[in-house]
Amino acid sequence: MPLAGKGMLLTSMNIDAGHEADFNRWYDREHLAERVAIDGFLEARRYVAHAASPKYLCLYSTTTLDVLDSPAYRARLASPTDWSRQTMARFENMIRAVARITISRGTGRGVALGVVRLRPTPDNADRLRDALREKLAPEKHDGIISMHLLESDAELSGPMAEIPSVRSGANDWFVLIDGTRVSAVSAVIAERFTGPAASPSSLPVSVGTYCLMWDLAKSDIARG
Repeated sequence: MPLAGKGMLLTSMNIDAGHEADFNRWYDREHLAERVAIDGFLEARRYVAHAASPKYLCLYSTTTLDVLDSPAYRARLASPTDWSRQTMARFENMIRAVARITISRGTGRGVALGVVRLRPTPDNADRLRDALREKLAPEKHDGIISMHLLESDAELSGPMAEIPSVRSGANDWFVLIDGTRVSAVSAVIAERFTGPAASPSSLPVSVGTYCLMWDLAKSDIARG
C-alpha cells in the first residue's frame, strides 16, 4: 500500500499572519524532525492550502495506530520545547485526528493533495466504507496517483492540554487524494464527492486542496 505504516496523525491549523514566519520556521527547523525521530514514526508531509481551510496541514505516518498512544509519543507531548509550547498556543481552528489507514490504493504520493472530511454515523459506517472502496480507485483518472481513507479513533483524537482549541469531530473520516496537479484532484472531488454522482451518505463536511511543502522520512534524519 502506498502510504507507509498503518497509523496516521493528521493536524491542520491556521496561524495569525503576525506569527506566520516564526510558525513556518518552527516547523522547518524543529518540529517535523522532532516528531519523525520518535520510535514508530515513519515520515511526515507538510502542506499549504491551495483552496482549503485551515491553511496548513501535516500528515505523520506511523507503523501502527498504537504508536500514537505510546510512551515515547506521550513523553514528547508532555515535555514540549519552549518554542513548541509558544507556537502551539497560537494555533487557530485546529483539527487533530489520530487515525487508522483502512484503505490505501495506488502507486505513490503526489505534490497535490485533496482532503475530503466525512462524518459517518454508527448505523452507516459499514455502508460508507464499502461505498468508498468503489470510489477510491486512482487508476480511473489521469493525474491521480493514490487514494486513501483515514478512520479517526475518537479516544485518541481531539483536544489536548497543550492545544485546547482543537475543533470537534473526533469521529470523522478523511479521504486523501494524491495527485500530480490540483486540477486533477479537484476534478475527482467534484465527480465523486460533491457532484450529482455523490450519494447522500458520503456528502462531505468539508473539502480542500493542498500543495506539498515538505516530505520528510526517518531515513532523512538518520542521514543527517
